[in-house]
Amino acid sequence: MTDLERKTSEEVAATSTEAAPEEADIVFEVEGLRVHYGSKQALKDVDMRIYRNRVTAFIGPSGCGKSTFIRCFNRMNDLIVGAKVEGRIVYHGEDLYANGVDPVEVRRRIGMVFQKPNPFPKSIYDNVAFGVRVLGLKDDLDGRVERALRQAALWEEVHQRLNDNAFGLSGGQQQRLCIARCLAIDPDVILLDEPCSALDPISTSAIEDLIDQLKKQYTIVIVTHNMQQAGRIADHTAFFSVETQPDGHRTGVLVEYDRTNKIFTNPSDARTEGYVTGRFG
Repeated sequence: MTDLERKTSEEVAATSTEAAPEEADIVFEVEGLRVHYGSKQALKDVDMRIYRNRVTAFIGPSGCGKSTFIRCFNRMNDLIVGAKVEGRIVYHGEDLYANGVDPVEVRRRIGMVFQKPNPFPKSIYDNVAFGVRVLGLKDDLDGRVERALRQAALWEEVHQRLNDNAFGLSGGQQQRLCIARCLAIDPDVILLDEPCSALDPISTSAIEDLIDQLKKQYTIVIVTHNMQQAGRIADHTAFFSVETQPDGHRTGVLVEYDRTNKIFTNPSDARTEGYVTGRFG
């Protein structure tokens, strides 16, 4: 990837589909994004800006394209046969889908943690060190592992058993380990696709507290089915819904994107109000 310098927005106008934090840096600018799987359109015409050191949540009913959308930010949809992404995602001034952009470098800068904890069948240490070794970042490996585990609020729980198999950790610990694995390679952005859906309330609370701490250093984008969670942790929230096509196929659409408190207390679109108040969805 070529130079991906941060570019600061001079002034961002607030609209019903854009939230505008005061003088915040724009990390992603999404323009006319459309995603197809084969002949079926999964997501259409998404426009939004995502800002540095903020938590942005995507909410909406099942099948509305939230996970499809979040995978666009680090080009994970490239790995799905038949997937086609159109439009632009501009990251610090560079189109991620332009010719010559290296998807591997994109995924290093834009890390991802999935719905179900997926530690490797290795030791706790080797899980965190895995990406670092693959990228050849072997200087101070022990320090990198420790820093990542501390950032993921896991060091105190595991530092005396780093050589133990990661499968011996609890579900919540495994998810924090996956976050540490992501952090170890120094990403700029962290994508979280329903990271708490498989966790108990105590583990969920720990992950939410961690997200609140991590946004001081990272830009975070999260997909969640839990509206209360979005209300607790997100600075901005995007509500997606579905449109049923004449052939019965459902296509995801962005209905509204704004500051979280506005989405939940004074939404601009009746569809958003219906969803957040539980009248549909």
